[in-house]
Amino acid sequence: MADRGPDRARNETPLERADRNFAELLQELRVTQTGVQILFAFLLTLAFTPRFPSLDTVQRATYVTTLLLAVLAASLFTAPAALHRTLFQQHAKPAVVQVSSRLAGLGMAVLTLAFTGSVLLVVDVSLGRTAGIAAGAATLAVCVGLWVVLPRLVRRAVVTAPGAEGEAAGRERSEGSR
Repeated sequence: MADRGPDRARNETPLERADRNFAELLQELRVTQTGVQILFAFLLTLAFTPRFPSLDTVQRATYVTTLLLAVLAASLFTAPAALHRTLFQQHAKPAVVQVSSRLAGLGMAVLTLAFTGSVLLVVDVSLGRTAGIAAGAATLAVCVGLWVVLPRLVRRAVVTAPGAEGEAAGRERSEGSR
């Protein structure tokens, strides 16, 4: 995120913009972290259930992979707090925002895989392998649809709306890769 002077649409300096973007990112992370924590807790408890020893090799591999994906997602979503804490008062807020935004994006990608694996495992154990694969694929499609495709469609609609092209392009440039 480069310092380009005040943002005309919001009348804010680059540092004010970085502060606002970081606050917005933290709000987003609060929502996703709760979901990851619940998923992780659920996965941790599965290994201690009476039925766990009866899982076959594929189900155990799916479980371990999904558990590790949930840990990675949680790590990616909490990394911005550690980054901010480490670089606090080091005049690095724009860099913290940019890196944190990328970490959150990676976290969403990993969370998609963790959700997919969780649904695959539960449905596989409950209804069988074919149903598990179908449910896992549907979960993947829903997450990609809502978290990747929908935002791109909305962005395209905003950019192509009459009179919004210059405003949206200016906003996109001013907010960087947030």
